[in-house]
Amino acid sequence: MRSLHHSCGGFALPAVGAVFLLLFVISFAGGVLADEPSPTEPTDLWERTSLFGDMAGLRTFLGKYGIAFSLSETSEVLGNAGGGVRRGAEYDGVTAMSLGVDMNRAFGWQGGNFFASALQLHGRNLTADNLYCIQTVSGIEAESATRLWELWFDQTFAGGKADVKIGQIGIDQEFIVSQGCCLFINAAMGWPVLPASDLYAGGPAFPLSSPAVRFRVQLDSSVTVLAGVFDDNPPGGPFDDDSQLRGAEASGTRFNMTTGALCIGEVQYAVNPPSPEEGGKTAGLPGMYKLGAWYDTAKFPDQRFNASGGLLAEGGSARMVRNNFSIYGIADQAVWREAGGKRMVCTFARFMGAPPDRNLIDWSLNAGVSATALLPGRCSDVLAIGCGWAHISGAAADFDRDTAFCQHFPYPVRGSEEFIELSYQCQVAPWWIIQPDLQYIINPGGGVPNPLNPSETIGNELVFGVRTIVNF
Repeated sequence: MRSLHHSCGGFALPAVGAVFLLLFVISFAGGVLADEPSPTEPTDLWERTSLFGDMAGLRTFLGKYGIAFSLSETSEVLGNAGGGVRRGAEYDGVTAMSLGVDMNRAFGWQGGNFFASALQLHGRNLTADNLYCIQTVSGIEAESATRLWELWFDQTFAGGKADVKIGQIGIDQEFIVSQGCCLFINAAMGWPVLPASDLYAGGPAFPLSSPAVRFRVQLDSSVTVLAGVFDDNPPGGPFDDDSQLRGAEASGTRFNMTTGALCIGEVQYAVNPPSPEEGGKTAGLPGMYKLGAWYDTAKFPDQRFNASGGLLAEGGSARMVRNNFSIYGIADQAVWREAGGKRMVCTFARFMGAPPDRNLIDWSLNAGVSATALLPGRCSDVLAIGCGWAHISGAAADFDRDTAFCQHFPYPVRGSEEFIELSYQCQVAPWWIIQPDLQYIINPGGGVPNPLNPSETIGNELVFGVRTIVNF
C-alpha cells in the first residue's frame, strides 16, 4: 500500500498548533467528560464509564457549560509467525484527544457544535516492516507524529433533522462505514482498501483529514441522506510521492486546497430503527443498508500506459487520466436476537467497485458475522469473524505481463489479496477493552515478489496479537 505521507503545497495555519496544547492539558486533567454528565456516575472502578471517574465533580461541572473532553489510548502488539519478508512482532499505538463544545449551553447559540481532536501516533508498523500486504493489518498503523485530526463546526436545523458541518473533517467518520466491519483490527475493515489504495494519500481518512463541507438530511425515521465535498489530497503531494511528512504537513495544520475535489453522496436506510417512544428499543431485528458513490476531479496515473502512449513497462511517467469514481453498497443486518436478553447475531457485507485503467484496486469486498454476549455473564463481549478481498485491476495485471515481456524474464502477475480475521472484544470494564486477534493473509500484495528473494512471491502470512483500548 502506498504511504500516507507526501510533501505538499497549500497553506499553513500555525495558530491551530495551540489546539494540541489545549487538548493535552485539559484532557490530562479531566479525562473523559460525557456530553450529558450524570451526578449518579458510579464511583466503583469497574463500573464507571472512564478510568478517572468524575474527578471530584470536574466533568459534571464543565458539562453544565457544554464542554466535553476525551482522552483514550489504543495500544497493540502484533506479530507474524509465518510468511512475510521476515518474522517478528512490533508495538504501535495512538493517543486520541478531543474537545467538544455545545454552543447552546456554552454561549446560547442554538444548534451549534464545535469539535477539535488531535492524535499522538507512536510505535512501528508491522505491515510496512514485515508483511508488504495491501490490506494493512492494523487500522492505527501510521508514521509517528503528533497531529491535528479534525477541527469543525456543525449547525443543526429543522429540529435536528438536518445539519451542515464545515472545517477539517475525516471522511471515514461518517461515510462508507459498516458497524460490523468496525469490530476488527485490520485497516481494510475500517477504511476500505479500494479508496485507501486508489485515492491520493489514501484519502482524507485516519490519521488524515481535509477541508470539507458535509450535509445531512433525515427524511424520516428510516431514510437519511449524506453528501460532502472534501479536498481529495490531505498532504497535497504527487500521487506516488512516498516521502515522510515534514513541518506543518506532519502536524496536520497545512490544509491543502490545490489538487482536486472529492465529492461523495450516501443514502442510508434503517430497518426497524430505534423508537424514541419505546426507549430506544426496536420492534424487530435492526439493520442498516447504504448505497453511495464518490467522484474525484483530479488526475490519476494510468496503470499500464505512459505519457507518450507507450507501455509503462518500457519506461517513462504514467499517463494521467482525468477524474476517478467508485460506487459502493453496505449491509448490516441482525439475524437473531435473544428474546428479553442481550445475545445477538449480526451479519455484514460491503462492496466497492472502480474503473480498472486508473486504479490499482478495481473492486473490494468485506463480509462477516458477529455474536454478542456469546458467553454466560459476558453481556458486552463480541466475537467476530470476517474476511476481505482486494482485486488487482486488469490494467495493473497487464503491466506485470508487459514487464515480463519487455525485460525478458519471469515476472509474477498480480491477481488478488484476501484475508480472514478472527477477533474477540472483551469488555473488562466500561472504560477498558482487551481484544485478542488472529489474521491470515493470502497472496500478500496480490502476488508480489519477495524483495529479499525476487525469484519467489511473498508467502501467506499468519498474524496474531492483542489490542487494548482505555478511555481515561
